[in-house]
This record gives sequence, structure tokens and C-alpha cells, in this order.
Amino acid sequence: MTFALCFAAVGSMSAQKANVEAAKKLSGKPDKIEEARSLIQQAMENPETANDAQTYFIAGKIEFDAFDKDLTNSMINPASVDNVKMGQNLLNGYNNYVKALPLAAIPNEKGKVDTKTPKNIVNTLKGHTNDYFKAGADFFNAQKVYPEAYECFMIYADMPNQEFMQGEKLELPDADRGTAYFNAGLAAYSGNEIYKSADAFRKARGVGYEDKQAYIYEIACWQAAAQRDSTMEQTAKEKIIEVAEAGDKKFGMEEPIFVNNIVNFLVTDGKYEQAVAKVSELIAANPDNAGLYGLRGFVYDRMDKDAESVEDYRKAASIDNVDFETLKNAGKKIYRVGADKWNSIEGNSEEARAARLDVKTNYFEAAKAIADKAKAMNSNDSDLDYLLESIDYALTTYFN
Repeated sequence: MTFALCFAAVGSMSAQKANVEAAKKLSGKPDKIEEARSLIQQAMENPETANDAQTYFIAGKIEFDAFDKDLTNSMINPASVDNVKMGQNLLNGYNNYVKALPLAAIPNEKGKVDTKTPKNIVNTLKGHTNDYFKAGADFFNAQKVYPEAYECFMIYADMPNQEFMQGEKLELPDADRGTAYFNAGLAAYSGNEIYKSADAFRKARGVGYEDKQAYIYEIACWQAAAQRDSTMEQTAKEKIIEVAEAGDKKFGMEEPIFVNNIVNFLVTDGKYEQAVAKVSELIAANPDNAGLYGLRGFVYDRMDKDAESVEDYRKAASIDNVDFETLKNAGKKIYRVGADKWNSIEGNSEEARAARLDVKTNYFEAAKAIADKAKAMNSNDSDLDYLLESIDYALTTYFN
């Protein structure tokens, strides 16, 4: 009985190794690829061969041979091949090869380590590195954004840093790697994988990617993380500050979103004087930047310094390059302060009447002029419409 059981075990192992050999012989035959995949899948699922490097090496070889065959055909007749299928071959091949590598490093029963398989794998991956970038684009265009496009772009960009590539002369332009990381970030973002997306944008920055959108998207990822998970708020805050400071250093006032985030967190942390000093320093260097006056007006507002806030918002609204949001915020602030002043006036003395007239002219009418200017920029903002309704009510009711 013992002999029979041993014979059965050896027979099973031999059968699975036979499957691997059979699959190997079918590799490179496009019409036999499904049969080859089925044979190698059986070997992967059998305990006797599931941990054998050759199983996964042959599995990967099947995919790369299929890709190479289609690549040759595409040079003769591009319409004869399916780019998406070729991209899937690349992904399948890579995933199998990275499973084979650590298994090949395990000594066999004779204490020997397989060096041939890793060398073949590395050479194949090195030779196909650029193909992953194209495959990522093909997946993206086919609306297979995540995970397919994401994975291809990441494989391409990460390749020089992979441990198995150390010692190989694989040099990819940083500009191309940055583009790949950025595209991977967009793909993961589209797939709602915000942490993978943030990591890809971070890597894009790390290789010197020049587009400020990489910084902006990374901030957006961490903002989404904080909104979705309260336990991530502190981590997200630290990440946003890190990216915002890097963006501010690189782009300065070319992109205000970075300094806005920095100042917003200073305010959130109660570091008002530091926030004012930061913005004031920028105003000194950019005296005609409406956004900066609006930003300092926001800080003063949080400090309950209404006079200083109103003054900055008035200044912001008077500058030609003022944006819609700054105008809307200026209108809100000036109207709100005017309403508070109106409510504090008592009696009907000459002094009280003068005070009411001042509120009408310098607050309600001033706020309306600013809100109308904003309305000309964006006529479909419900928040602005509510502000205008409130101002018009005050003007028609209080001064009838």
C-alpha cells in the first residue's frame, strides 16, 4: 500500500511536469494559446508544481511569445492584431514572471539555484519595457483605464527601480517615466483608487515631472481621502501640506492653489499671525494680485478682524485680474458686515441717519456692485444668486 501511494504521488507529479512541458511546446502557436494556458493552469493549481519556478516561467513565456507573434504580424498588417489583447499578454506575462523570480532563487534538492531562468526573465522584461508604455495608452484609449492601463504605465515607470533590474543597464528618460506615472495616476483616479493615484502622482513629482497638474491631482486625492475616512484626516493634512509646499516652491503664484492650501491649514491650526505674515510677504512681492488680497481677507475674517478683512476684499475687488470666487467672497463679507452694522444702529438721530446712509452706500450698494461684477463672470451660481437676493431685499426694505 505504501509503495502504491508513493507511486501515485510520483505519477501525479510527473503528469503535472508533463503539462508544463506540453505547454512549453505550444508556446508561440497563436491557435494553441488557450490550450497552453489550460495546461499551465493545471500545473499552477497542483501542489506538486505550484511552487516550481518553471511553471510560472513557462506561463509567462506563453504570453510573451504570443505578444511577439502579434507584434511581427502588426508590422505587416496593423489591422490584423488586437492591441488590447496584446496588452493583456504583456500584463499576464509580467505577473507570471514576477512570481517565477523568487521561486527560482530557492535551492533545489541538490542545493543548486536556478540562474538561467532569472536571466531569461530579466532579458525579456528589459526588451519589452517600452511596450508597456504603449500598452498603457492602448488600454486607456479602449476605456480599460483601471486596472489595465494603470498597471502597464506603472510597470514601465517602475522597471528601472525593480530589484531584479539592478545591475542591468536600463535607462529610461525621466520625462517619459514622469508621463507614465502621471498617466497611471489619472487611470487610478478614474478607477476611484485614490491612494494608488496619489502614489503615482508622487512618483511623477519624484522624477521631475513638470506639469503642475500632478501636484494638484495629488492634493485632490488626499482631500478625497480625508472626506471619506475621518481616521485619515491627519495623514491627509500632512500629505497636502507637503505637496502644497513643494508646488508653491516650484510654481509660486503661477498656481495659487498651493499657497491657498498652506494658508488654509495655518488658519485651521489657529496660526493666524503666521498666515497673515505669509500672505503679506507675497502681497509685497505681488501687489497687483487680487487673489492674495482675497486670501488675506479670508484670514482676517477668521480672526474676526472685520475692518481689515473688508479693506482687503475691497482692494481685491478693485483689481482687474480678480477672479469669480474672490468677488463672491468679497460681496458676502461686505454685505454681512453691513448687515451687522445696520442691526447695531438705534434711534433716528442725525448721527444714526448718517450711519444708515453709510451702510447703504459703502456696504450694501458696494456689495451689490461687486456681486453684479461676479454675476457677469458666472450667471449660474446659486450661492451668488442668494447673495444678490439678500442685498436687494435690504436695499428695497430698509431704505424704502
